[in-house]
Amino acid sequence: MLGHLGINVSNLDQARRYWGVLMPVLGFDVFLDDVDQLAFRPGAGKPGTYVFMYVAADERAYSATAIGLQHLAFMVPTQQAVRDVYEVAVGLGSETVHDPRTFPQYPQPYFAAFWRDPDGVMIEAVCHHDR
Repeated sequence: MLGHLGINVSNLDQARRYWGVLMPVLGFDVFLDDVDQLAFRPGAGKPGTYVFMYVAADERAYSATAIGLQHLAFMVPTQQAVRDVYEVAVGLGSETVHDPRTFPQYPQPYFAAFWRDPDGVMIEAVCHHDR
């Protein structure tokens, strides 16, 4: 299991406004909110991966085709949770990559939605087993 992920963002205040709304819908709580970093942990004391955000020192735009992070996927417990977080992301101004739906090309069950965060990183919410 991953302990934590560190993600560079272009603007930490923008990240606070965006991720501060999105992460609770994904089941995460604020772990740390400091002048130079923002972090979230799995909510309700659940084990899992923490997500840290830092301001990027390099001002080049994000590219999913460069070496590094291609996309970030969050598992959610139900297909409705996929729809819910997708609607929140769209409400925050996210660009849609794929509306919520079943993806038959992946091992089933696979119900997901994809969008881009403010820096262009592709984000996914996926439900493997509707509970």
